[in-house]
Amino acid sequence: MSQRRSMLCCVPLIITSMNGYAQEMSADNDQENVFRLSPIIVNAQAYTGDANSTVAQELWVGGKVATSILDTPASVSVITEKEIEQRNAKTTEEVLQYTPGVLTHYYGTDDRNDYFKIRGFQATTYRDGLTLGSMRGVREEPYAFERVEILRGANSTLFGPADPGGSVNFVSKQPKFQSFGEGYLTYGSFDRMEAGIDVGDVLNDAETLAYRFTGKVQDSEREYDYSRDDNEFVMGGLTWEPTAYTSATLILDYLNRDSTPNSGGYPKDREYDRSNFYGEPDFNYHAVERSSVTGLLTHDFNNGLILRGNLRYSDLTDDFGYVYLADNSSTAGVDRAYFGTNSEARELIGNAILQYNARFDGIDSSTLLGLEYRDASTGDSSFYGDAGSIDLANPEYRGAPASLNALYDDDQDYTTRSVFLTQNLSFNDRFIVTAGVRNDGLKLSSEDLSGVRASDDFSETSFRGALTYRVTDEVSTYISMVESIAPPSIGVEPERGEQYEVGVKYSPVNINALFSAAIYDLNKDNVTIAVVQDNGTIDRQTIGESRVQGLDLEARAELTDTLSVSGGYSYMDSEVVQGALRSGLSIKGSAFTAAPKHSASVWSYYTLPATGMSFGLGARYTGSYYFDAANTSESDSATLFDAAFTYEIIKGTDVAVNVRNLFDEQHVVGSGSADYYNPGREVIATLSYSW
Repeated sequence: MSQRRSMLCCVPLIITSMNGYAQEMSADNDQENVFRLSPIIVNAQAYTGDANSTVAQELWVGGKVATSILDTPASVSVITEKEIEQRNAKTTEEVLQYTPGVLTHYYGTDDRNDYFKIRGFQATTYRDGLTLGSMRGVREEPYAFERVEILRGANSTLFGPADPGGSVNFVSKQPKFQSFGEGYLTYGSFDRMEAGIDVGDVLNDAETLAYRFTGKVQDSEREYDYSRDDNEFVMGGLTWEPTAYTSATLILDYLNRDSTPNSGGYPKDREYDRSNFYGEPDFNYHAVERSSVTGLLTHDFNNGLILRGNLRYSDLTDDFGYVYLADNSSTAGVDRAYFGTNSEARELIGNAILQYNARFDGIDSSTLLGLEYRDASTGDSSFYGDAGSIDLANPEYRGAPASLNALYDDDQDYTTRSVFLTQNLSFNDRFIVTAGVRNDGLKLSSEDLSGVRASDDFSETSFRGALTYRVTDEVSTYISMVESIAPPSIGVEPERGEQYEVGVKYSPVNINALFSAAIYDLNKDNVTIAVVQDNGTIDRQTIGESRVQGLDLEARAELTDTLSVSGGYSYMDSEVVQGALRSGLSIKGSAFTAAPKHSASVWSYYTLPATGMSFGLGARYTGSYYFDAANTSESDSATLFDAAFTYEIIKGTDVAVNVRNLFDEQHVVGSGSADYYNPGREVIATLSYSW
């Protein structure tokens, strides 16, 4: 700890700092006193200033004034609503697949969750700045969001316990004080039928009350036989702004998914058609139902002091069961197993944040003090067993298992109380120095199938810091140090991450564009590994360590009024510094699983003047990566192409055709007891009307 504190004295603290405007030490609200500091992403709210652009220049982090990404000392990507519409992204994986440093779809046709990693580690997800926590396994609905913000690297001082790879923050659509609307109909591959609506308006003559309603219904299959992919989503929002200094928003949303979780995998002896299904049609289900209510409050005292409060309650049921190929043989008859889980979860999470902005001689100051509380509980019961073999040449299905063998049954409760403090100082409009600290007090308890109770308490402190230097009005550089604390388990010391990063950003004055580059060194310590003792027994100890070093490059530009381009490249060199499998086999020196050394992507969109026609084309390259921790098998590198075409029939009415995986490239993206392929070609046509 003393060594860490010594480092903190040398390295300016905080990877991201705070937004807002500062004022003189008086009630005067002269516009000349307004200034911006780099953000603290703890309280994200909808920012619509870039709704009609693919290049986000600002982060909206919970106040009336947005914050320049150029001054944010972190590797950040923002996927705007316009880009999501251009690519017609229907899942979180599709939203993120053009983002440098992010790997998606590495479990192929396993559709239970949104699978993605950032910088080789699992990512943590948030909605409007509040952790999704026990809701993490739910596939989010992109139509609900104004934008998606990706922060690469550890950030526990921002959000609390999280894995070190990075964070994805979904920013919900919120009411706007204007009349607007959109409706669409979709038909596409796998009998996909979909309809959606997004409308809003002002509710009173005083223009202090506004509403928004967003809804979507989908009836579809997946690319394999005996599948379905149906869902319903509705969200309503109400915003009250009685004055220019006070805003309160209430959001209610409901998500219902009725789908199949898995194709069951494919034998490893050769390449099979994606439409083949080797599971059980009568035992292949995934039912998700979630309800949430969110409240967001902001009050500006007009003297440099701003108060924010955020609260969300969620209730979730998530049940699935499926049959999968369970052996590695290449014989005609392949053994199978069944697996499933019934889950219930509820979560109450909220925070109160007090921010004070001030201006002194040549120095802008912003101080933030926050409290956060989270109370979550989950109940999980899983089952597993033999499902019998299947003839690959002539599949005959046997139906659902006659009985289920309980694997585990566990009820868990989590309570977190957190306090965080950040000080942000800007000198002469060129240097921004920040320092911050957060403490999370965690209380965990559980009860298993046999009635055995266990509990544990943790008190974990994390630090972060950064120094930003504005070289010119167009160029900024930064150096940062951040820490993370992974969500702990009972009886196991929390895993900790630490990252050092240096970056540069360029936002030219003449065009709407943003270019960024970052190099980083990211470590994860206290990883639990198997250690063989002198007497031959194997003990689990928290002495493991993993490390990844890399480079992230990103460019986003609207080169003209008709042409936009975004692209990125990522290099990752991952290594297990100290580690072992459960068997005790050392994997020291091995690379991470699902962590390609090289990946790159580019997306371009061009509107042909005076024709109403627009064309999009994208390419995604993923280098090879290992399937297993021992590095005994690996994937092939692959490049996939996507395309889009839009035609404006009349003003406000468009027809669009999107094609993902244009050439139907097929390769193995995950392999264990069976192979799993990347998603195949999908064609979607959409008719939309907006007003």
